[in-house]
Amino acid sequence: MAAQVPADTPLKALDDQVRTVGQWTTTFHLALVVLDPYTYESSWIIETAARVLRVFAEADCRTAFVVTADDDGAKKFLGPFTDEFLVFADADRALVQAMELETLPAFVHLNQAGTVEGCAEGWEPEQWRTVSEGLASVMSWRRPEIPVASDPVPFTGTPAR
Repeated sequence: MAAQVPADTPLKALDDQVRTVGQWTTTFHLALVVLDPYTYESSWIIETAARVLRVFAEADCRTAFVVTADDDGAKKFLGPFTDEFLVFADADRALVQAMELETLPAFVHLNQAGTVEGCAEGWEPEQWRTVSEGLASVMSWRRPEIPVASDPVPFTGTPAR
């Protein structure tokens, strides 16, 4: 069963005020890559995640990184990607818990009703492809090629909580 994220779950964009998931999803679905900056595994997937998010950047969804750190930690971890992508800081992992994630990194499609429509945890290319195909279908968009030669080998990831 897909997780239902409460609309009042806080979600903070870098250097911005806290808004709720309900406010962020009023108009658009969210395509989120959730990373833990304190693990090697999340750092291994940044380039791949950015490539996937770029494909959906022009679709009718918001693409973003969610980093389980404060603003400064997220900026240090993502570096120049913070200039290209919307980035949410989830230092207390409230969103991670609300989405019922067990492993990071994760690729999550959250719809306007706050339901997790698709989720891939760790880096398992087949699972990420399935989430991207579902998102592409809902958005009437093209899906990214997953995997490509430059992607890392599959790995399990680390505990999300």
